[in-house]
Amino acid sequence: MISTQRNRRRVAIVGGGPAGLAAALAAAERGARVTLIESGRDLGGQYWRHLPDDRDGAGQEAMHHGWSKFQDLDRRVRSHVDITLLTETTVWAVDAPSSDPSAPGVAMPSLQLLTGPADAADRVTSTLRPDAIVVATGAHDRTLPFPGWDLPGVFTGGAAQAFAKSERVAVGDNVVVAGAGPFLLPVAASLSQVGSRVREVVEANRVPRLASGWLPKPWQLAGAPGKVQELFGYVAGQLRHRIPYRVGEAVVEAHGDGRVERVTIASVDAQWRPIPGSEREVACDAVCVTHGFTPRLEVAIAAGCALTDDRFVRIDESCATSAPGVYAAGEVTGIGGVDLSLAEGRVAGHCAAGGASRDPEVSEAQRKRAIFGSFAARIEAAHGVRPGWQEWLRDDTIVCRCEEVTAGQLRRKASATRSRSLRSQKLSTRAGLGICQARICGRSAEELLRAATGAARELDEGIVDRRPIQTPIRLAELAGISEEQHPSTGRQDP
Repeated sequence: MISTQRNRRRVAIVGGGPAGLAAALAAAERGARVTLIESGRDLGGQYWRHLPDDRDGAGQEAMHHGWSKFQDLDRRVRSHVDITLLTETTVWAVDAPSSDPSAPGVAMPSLQLLTGPADAADRVTSTLRPDAIVVATGAHDRTLPFPGWDLPGVFTGGAAQAFAKSERVAVGDNVVVAGAGPFLLPVAASLSQVGSRVREVVEANRVPRLASGWLPKPWQLAGAPGKVQELFGYVAGQLRHRIPYRVGEAVVEAHGDGRVERVTIASVDAQWRPIPGSEREVACDAVCVTHGFTPRLEVAIAAGCALTDDRFVRIDESCATSAPGVYAAGEVTGIGGVDLSLAEGRVAGHCAAGGASRDPEVSEAQRKRAIFGSFAARIEAAHGVRPGWQEWLRDDTIVCRCEEVTAGQLRRKASATRSRSLRSQKLSTRAGLGICQARICGRSAEELLRAATGAARELDEGIVDRRPIQTPIRLAELAGISEEQHPSTGRQDP
């Protein structure tokens, strides 16, 4: 039964991408009062990253799959009377639930917010105390380090696509796209659409591994004809632009005087170890490298959500996490594509607003979860990172770019101390202590430290994804925090 006016649930959605948009609408349709928090200026997340409104024009749909779907979601969210939209707003911290025994219902964490442009000096602080939270924070590119990856002209695939989609800017005239995963194809397509010549697309995994991930149980793929059509579209684009697609190869070094001028590409074995004598050089002025994605876990971890063995947020059939009242949806639960994100978002929003996972309103979304849920497992099986990449590092290869920590320093200090404490290793090497707080180098540094110390799994005392401050905040902003809440966060309905 939908909540009455006096006891309507207040649901906070963190993230305005596909999962967050679907969650916000589902929760509002269930009768909740929704606050949708998005760090960017516009909705759509990384998937529907588009031109600003003042530059919007014809041809937007050519850069996006499902553009009409986004337009519909965007219109409905902005016009819904029960959805408060906070753009350019970030969750910078999550406070523990109140221990007040007189407080009704499940004790929920509160969200500390900053509203305003990221580079502004007058951002507004506020506190949001919802009855339920949906974490839809998505993921960002993971790029493995290699010699020369700190040269200007080296981009992540996501950054190159963002420039193309939201600014119509090409990151280079002659570009190599490399790494692992199906995301390499849309990156190449976006670059071609803004005028870059994509010299080649290089996938590190070899044919047997790709086949072992994608070929089993082909009837599951038959249930997602849109994905097959999308793949054929990318293949047609590759052929039209005469872009070679090579498997079992990786960019192992970038060269240039002040910026990228060429890259060395080598054949790699099944574990991604470079094969001696297979090296070749390709001239280019930019290289876009992505080795899969890393979920943005800061809010989920701070809220107390348990993780799976592969470090995604664990959810059940209602998209509930291990933390009471906290739900999760989208790429933060597994890299499965936009269709899975939309389906999970609908289920999470509906259940966060008081619905049940078997309600008729979410039966279609649950069906789509079953169809597209296998894509996350297939992507990992076919394209997941293999440990042999560490062999293409030299001792002088920078791993942590913020603190300029090299692979040799990590290995030597880890081997000398033999400490299994991640905190100890970070303090002794300074890896991950810079401005990005290990968002770029963290997982790579962890793997190097584990290899040097012989640790089978995570080092003791936590993981690099556990950050008490979710986003940078100025001391002056901290000093100005008061008990006043954002106008949308009061506890009583008007």
